Amino acid sequence: MTPVPIGVVTVSDRASRGEYEDRGGPGIEAALAELLASPWRAERRLVPDDLDVIAAALKDLADTVRCPLILTTGGTGPAPRDVTPEATALVCERLLDGFGEEMRRASLREVPTAILSRQIAGTRGQSLIINLPGKPAAIRTCLDAVFAAVPYCIDLMGGPRLETDPAHCVAFRPRA
Repeated sequence: MTPVPIGVVTVSDRASRGEYEDRGGPGIEAALAELLASPWRAERRLVPDDLDVIAAALKDLADTVRCPLILTTGGTGPAPRDVTPEATALVCERLLDGFGEEMRRASLREVPTAILSRQIAGTRGQSLIINLPGKPAAIRTCLDAVFAAVPYCIDLMGGPRLETDPAHCVAFRPRA
């Protein structure tokens, strides 16, 4: 079985310049290694906090690489250069507000500053794009909060069937 390409986009000025170690991308990949039972491979991108560069990376992963799932990390706060949600909204055809709402709800149980997070999710073609925070622990909190809905969302968009590892996540799929 051919591994499914999954986009992993780290958005960070410092990491993209080599001044800071990228911990967000590896955090996403570590979570996916536990959550997914299907074979997959990471399509990594490390980009600065720049609207056009982020949008171009998302378009490439959705339109050219054809990743059914694209996860971003970083750039979702209130700082002036945090523009990941704007870039995501720019390239998405439809937004799925429930993802952001549930990720913030789960994060608020752990830290009061989660209310500052602006992460969103949406679709472009047959790709689901989800913004995640930059810290690995927060990435896992957010993925655990929403991942049960991800495989079915991808099914509905005509993407490949992703199976989860039931020890870590039971994907929701309606009974036939």
